[in-house]
Amino acid sequence: MLNVVGAHSQIQIKREAQGPKFRKQRERSVMAAVGAPREVAGNENSLEIDSLARFAVDEHNKKQNALLEFKRVISAKQQVVAGTLHHITLEAASGDSKNVYEAKVWEKPWMNFKEVQEFKLAGDGSDA
Repeated sequence: MLNVVGAHSQIQIKREAQGPKFRKQRERSVMAAVGAPREVAGNENSLEIDSLARFAVDEHNKKQNALLEFKRVISAKQQVVAGTLHHITLEAASGDSKNVYEAKVWEKPWMNFKEVQEFKLAGDGSDA
């Protein structure tokens, strides 16, 4: 236990000796990682992501008086904000044509809050 504390003290002294330039570089690298969108593993099989994608399509249909039909989730990322911002790429159909859409859904589960921040056409479904 004493060795760990001693090693920690040596690291701290070394950092302080490098001065404010080292601290600013470290702060910048840490700040870039905090809150950055990250991939969601297994998103194709996630009921939670599927539900959020369906919610985004339903909300879009209500606001735009559209008839899009959710087909599948292509990819998903999560970003920690005041809650979670889900970046979802999904496939939806309108009649016989399938298209790819990008949706951003903001969720605060402790407040029972969900809101579609963005829903836009990303491309047609021919290459997805």
